[in-house]
Amino acid sequence: MDVRPLTDGLHVSPQIAVADLKVLAASGYRAVISNRPDGEEPGQPSAAEIGDAAREAGLEFRHLPVTVPTMTEADAAAFGVALAELPGPVLGFCRSGTRTTMLWALSQAGVRPTDEIVAAAAAAGYDLEALRPRLDHPG
Repeated sequence: MDVRPLTDGLHVSPQIAVADLKVLAASGYRAVISNRPDGEEPGQPSAAEIGDAAREAGLEFRHLPVTVPTMTEADAAAFGVALAELPGPVLGFCRSGTRTTMLWALSQAGVRPTDEIVAAAAAAGYDLEALRPRLDHPG
């Protein structure tokens, strides 16, 4: 697994496997958020499969599927609500980790300084410079 920290309470990852949930629980994670729509790519485990494995491992699970072209402020707000409600640390994942990072960034717009958001994403290996206008002017 390629797990990258965005904050102390949120790490992001590309697609995880069902078998990874026990490892995540043993590593101290307490919740998982999936941002992948089911069937996005052949062979990817469904949200139901990941959710069942998460719960079996003692983790809470949320499925908030989005695509980059259709990502809205409401999607980001839902992500922020999930982060506030779920016990941490949380692992968020999508195909590459970028969508999850974008959702986190947008959920933090107006809460954290834009430079801090962009820097945290960059430290995790995600370039959000193109998102800066939306971060500077949330809503």
